[in-house]
Amino acid sequence: MDQILYEVRGGVAVITLNRPEAANAQTMALLDELDAAWTRAARDEEVRVVVLRANGRHFSAGHDLKDRWPGPEEITLEWIYDAETRRYLEYSLKWRNIPKPTIAAVQGKCIAAGLMLCWPCDLIVAAENAEFSDPVVHMGIGGVEYHGHTWELGPRKAKEILFTGRPLTAHEAEQVGMVNKVVPLDELEEAAGELASRIATMPAFGLRQAKRAVNQTLDVQGFYAALQAVFDVHQTGHGNALSVGGFPILTRLDDMKERIKQG
Repeated sequence: MDQILYEVRGGVAVITLNRPEAANAQTMALLDELDAAWTRAARDEEVRVVVLRANGRHFSAGHDLKDRWPGPEEITLEWIYDAETRRYLEYSLKWRNIPKPTIAAVQGKCIAAGLMLCWPCDLIVAAENAEFSDPVVHMGIGGVEYHGHTWELGPRKAKEILFTGRPLTAHEAEQVGMVNKVVPLDELEEAAGELASRIATMPAFGLRQAKRAVNQTLDVQGFYAALQAVFDVHQTGHGNALSVGGFPILTRLDDMKERIKQG
């Protein structure tokens, strides 16, 4: 693996996104490597807690769209549906449900698919400069594939963020309960490590049961069913874009980036 780094520190597995030159934009290979790292941490009996972090200025700029789709003649809605089911929805749900506590340490930009890396984690520690956004309505899509917005933000804040495409600051995210703690940037790694070490002293089976209890409660309330249903809504966005312009998104990337800069 080269796009993902993995190490174990005193019972804490640290998984690091390692494409700082590309703001940790997610290639298919990166996601496969990341899934292998999550699987490794889940199976290692010495690992009690998992921390997900990123090298560089930004946690993740989302999908690397240059890597995401095949040539125009090969793009079909069936291809998109199959690829996004496995690497986006199923991967994120799998990481959410590994039977160990998980912590995301987020700095800088966390855009669109970046949310699908931190939202599956049990806890989120954010640097003061962290910004969370899902601007894909610019592309004619109703939100990323793992549509946790309503659960993470509440319905009205979720609609505001999706309708406007504006980023949510770290402190705003803390106020709505999406982020557990906000710290200065230079204290992010230490804060996440201290939290992980404290949790690692608790009985492993008790932690596993506590996590399962909370996740099962959310699922009884409709979390799992809602994500499955909204994933299909997401695919209608790709279908509409294909029918209108022959490409899975409507907006040209340069236009979208300029709109994001302008807020």
